[in-house]
Amino acid sequence: MAAQTDRGIPLSALCPKFLHTNSTSHTWPFSAVAELIDNAYDPDVKARQFWIDKTKVKGHDCLTFMDNGAGIDYDKMHKMLSFGFSDKQTINGHVPVGLYGNGFKSGSMRLGKDAIVFSKKGDSMCVGMLSQTYLQNTGAENVVVPIVTFRPAGTELIELLHQE
Repeated sequence: MAAQTDRGIPLSALCPKFLHTNSTSHTWPFSAVAELIDNAYDPDVKARQFWIDKTKVKGHDCLTFMDNGAGIDYDKMHKMLSFGFSDKQTINGHVPVGLYGNGFKSGSMRLGKDAIVFSKKGDSMCVGMLSQTYLQNTGAENVVVPIVTFRPAGTELIELLHQE
C-alpha cells in the first residue's frame, strides 16, 4: 500500500529508475559537472573556492566535488536530495542559478550511479546518499534517501534514516 497523508490521501511515489531517466537530460558529462559547480555558486552557499578531484575507490573511478561554502544541515540536505524542491532566493542582487530543485540529482546521476554528500554546518555534520546501487541491492520500490546527522565528537546520532 502506498504511503498516505494523515487524511488517507496517497502520496506520490518515485520509482528508483527515475534517477537514471532524469540524468539523461545531460547529453554529455560536462553539463552535469557544470550543474554541480552551479550549486556552489548559489548565493546562500557563500563558497569562495571549489575543487574537483578524481581518484580510485576499490578500483572504481570517483569524482569529488568540494567547496568551502556555508554547509547544510539535515533539513537542507533532505531538500537537496528531494525532487522538485527549491527555496533558493536572490541575496544582495546575486541570483541563484537553479530554481527547480533538480540539478544535483540530474548532474550527479549522469556522472555515476551513486552520490554521497558530506557537509558541516556549525557543530553539526551531515551525510546523505543518493544511490542507484543501494536502491537496486535493497529492492526498493521507491527512492529512499539515507541521511545521517551527528556532532563532531560522534557522541550524538541526531537522525538515522529518511525516506523520500
